[in-house]
Amino acid sequence: MGEGAGDEGNPIMTTHINIDPNTVERYIMELAEHGAHGATGVWRPVYGDAWFAAQRQVETWMQEAGLETRWDAVGNVWGRVTGANDAGRGVILTGSHIDSQLPGGRYDGALGVITPILAVKELLARFGQPERTIEVVSFCEEESSRFPTAHHWGSRAVAGEISTEDLASVVSYDGEKIGEVMQAAGFDLDAIPAIKREDIDIFIELHIEQGPILEQAGIPTAVVTGITGIRHYHLTLRGRADHAGARPMDTRRDPMAAAAEIISTVINTAHRMGRPAVTTVGRMRVEPNGAAIVPEEVYFTIDARHPDPATRELLYARHEATIKEVCERRDIEYSWTLGAEQPPRISDPALVETFVAAATEQGLNHTTMPSGAVHDANRMAGFSRMVMLFVQSKDGRSHTPDEFTYPEHAAEGVALLAAGLQKLAYGDE
Repeated sequence: MGEGAGDEGNPIMTTHINIDPNTVERYIMELAEHGAHGATGVWRPVYGDAWFAAQRQVETWMQEAGLETRWDAVGNVWGRVTGANDAGRGVILTGSHIDSQLPGGRYDGALGVITPILAVKELLARFGQPERTIEVVSFCEEESSRFPTAHHWGSRAVAGEISTEDLASVVSYDGEKIGEVMQAAGFDLDAIPAIKREDIDIFIELHIEQGPILEQAGIPTAVVTGITGIRHYHLTLRGRADHAGARPMDTRRDPMAAAAEIISTVINTAHRMGRPAVTTVGRMRVEPNGAAIVPEEVYFTIDARHPDPATRELLYARHEATIKEVCERRDIEYSWTLGAEQPPRISDPALVETFVAAATEQGLNHTTMPSGAVHDANRMAGFSRMVMLFVQSKDGRSHTPDEFTYPEHAAEGVALLAAGLQKLAYGDE
């Protein structure tokens, strides 16, 4: 056993782990070369040339770290080091994704693939074979980079949630069926059901925060207590088109006026409820969309999120009550359909405790917080114990070429992940 071995052959849990920020930065920059877009951006849609090159780079790094590698039938890349004494406790899995927004930045997802490779490489070099099996994964199509309804395609496959019908119904922005694209890329569609895993005990995903909270607090890292629930309303309001000058205000059935009131109210509702409640209206369509016409119809979306299951339902109920009250008062017909719908996922309390203890023992400045974004960890939490780790995002930026995480903060994330893995895979956690 390497440096830090204890009397019983296990490493001392307080062994300090140092990670070179320059090494982390080198990995980030090398991966960003695949699909480089402009000065700092990345354009890396799934199953494209840049994506394949990036996945092959990840595979090479896994092998250099001492992991056995394989690809599965949807394009996830796996690395594995088998534990000496699993004793039926299940696999410890950690990873994220390397597909990007179009364009995106260098850090979203990619950092969560790079950090576990570096963490496991450090642990294997210092302590040798773990007691429990550790796997690292680079998932495919988390961002819906090419297929808007893929909904975490790689982790969906691991959860066993891809059907034969999905291969035809999931279509790209250009009208391509995902099954046909995969076949053309050389993947065996008949092997997809075999991707489902039932032996994963723990899933850990490190990610950039994508928001400003850690930076505002001056804290580099966080252990995530849970992932927000999310609901997308696709709302249509119908009134009556009229002349903008000749129709008196008191006789109008104006869906734009109703939409304006609803939008203002739902956003203010989330604001009054306080953090971490959030609500966003990000898309709108107006018909007939004329400067001198009272609209006939207004369509818009409402994105509402909260990580607490009960408070989430309260937020949704208040939004729906607002829609009904405003439309009935203004004599507007309304209807909505639901798009994205994901329940909150609470991190496993024992895993949160493990990583908080690891951060404390490593002397890392850290906190705990919920995640306001959804991740592959949402899927994995449906059948395994889950926890996430955050590192600070400069200016809270993400899903943009402007996103940036300081190498020193990323290195602290690697150290935190490695210290937690040390407890889980080499100790008695």
